[in-house]
Amino acid sequence: MSSTESGDRLDRPLLTLIAVVLLGGLLGILNSTMAAVATNTLANALDASLSTIGWASTGFLLAVTATIPFTTWAVDRYGSRRLWLAGLALFVTGSLAAGLAWNVGSLIAFRTLQGIGAGVLDPLVLILLARAAGPARAGRVMGLMGVVLSLGPVLGPVAGGAVLSGLSWRWMFLLSVPAGLVAYLLAVRVLPADPPPGQRPPVGLDVLGLALLAPGFAALVLALSQTAEYATFTAWQALLPLAAGIALITGYVLHALGSRRTPPLIDMRLFTSRGFTASVTIMGLGGLANFATLFALPLYYQQAHGHGVLAAGLLMAPAGLGGAIAMPLAGQLSDRIGARGLALGGALLAGLSALAFTQIDADTSQAWPVLAALTIGLGMGCFSAPTMGSLYRSLPGPLVAQGSSVLYMLNQLGAALGIALVTLILQTSGEVITGFHGVFWLVAVLIAAVMAVIPLLPGRTQPAPAHPEPVTSPKASS
Repeated sequence: MSSTESGDRLDRPLLTLIAVVLLGGLLGILNSTMAAVATNTLANALDASLSTIGWASTGFLLAVTATIPFTTWAVDRYGSRRLWLAGLALFVTGSLAAGLAWNVGSLIAFRTLQGIGAGVLDPLVLILLARAAGPARAGRVMGLMGVVLSLGPVLGPVAGGAVLSGLSWRWMFLLSVPAGLVAYLLAVRVLPADPPPGQRPPVGLDVLGLALLAPGFAALVLALSQTAEYATFTAWQALLPLAAGIALITGYVLHALGSRRTPPLIDMRLFTSRGFTASVTIMGLGGLANFATLFALPLYYQQAHGHGVLAAGLLMAPAGLGGAIAMPLAGQLSDRIGARGLALGGALLAGLSALAFTQIDADTSQAWPVLAALTIGLGMGCFSAPTMGSLYRSLPGPLVAQGSSVLYMLNQLGAALGIALVTLILQTSGEVITGFHGVFWLVAVLIAAVMAVIPLLPGRTQPAPAHPEPVTSPKASS
């Protein structure tokens, strides 16, 4: 076997590393989506209003968003292995505490601690995998990661419904403890050792940038969450954090473009790269369309067909299954033939599937929305994995952490914006089916915008020589 072939294939140590990292990354996704289906149960159990108990999920989301910029800096300062283990420890501790919460205040506090742990883990998933794989294998590795991204939001409601149907709500959080401990022990054995402190370049913390960027993005996410809760963009509860978020982000951009001794958390010159800007735009628009789909489908099954939470979760599962099937295949192909053709074909399939949803009503056989969910998942997977691979092929190694941070912050905004827009459309439509159709007209428009940006992705190129982090023994990592 040639050295090129050997360097491009996913060998056993790399596959083991991918599996261990994805196990840790799946914990946060599952836990956040499981808790989302338990709002009524938690409100009754803790004698709290729905709006108050909603802060258990909102606090988690805000903590994730605010922690991501810090992780961007800390990964080079402390080392990716050390930081990964710290994030897992925080998440497991928060999970145990949330499962033992005695009132709504303690639950909100411990869910926020969970969110801090997830905010460390989420961008590190991308950073660890991108650095270990190198540019030549970016597509196939991001495709494997896409299995988790596709199935996590779908399996969460199903798992949450199953837990609530037979166990106490506390087990939604307590079940993460043994899973997290297993992920921690495996990570200790598998993750490559961090360079000794003397071999890591000194990285100064952009304190002002962190003070602007972290609360700025968190404020935008809070504004969108409040929009969803009050079903209007004009409520002061949404306008106030929106104004604060815009002011803080504007301040950060001006700060980052200015001259300083300490490098900014996110270098705004990243966006001068056409490939990078096109990739994050496609992932942002596609993520928004995906979250809108995943939020609308269970509501359709519950309100139009009278299904419970568990049944609705199972019926929407084909959307995640489609993505889980398509992303590894599309990612591997994109390493060979480039991203544009695959992404365009996937976006076309997803757009046609969204249009099919606009023709479905309460009397339509449930086989049709299940089929449309499968094909929209296949289509989104076919443009997501090649786009993510293209993004990491366009980034020099030192900028992988910054690119991952941008991608995850846009993902959090996409989730919040998707839920807010679906809520507004359904609230203002009057009828369930009319609102359902409105959501998928929105999804179709978003997919059309994705198709317009795809030609800006880099064409088929020979990737630069890879310099992946060696998958070695962690003995020297103390």
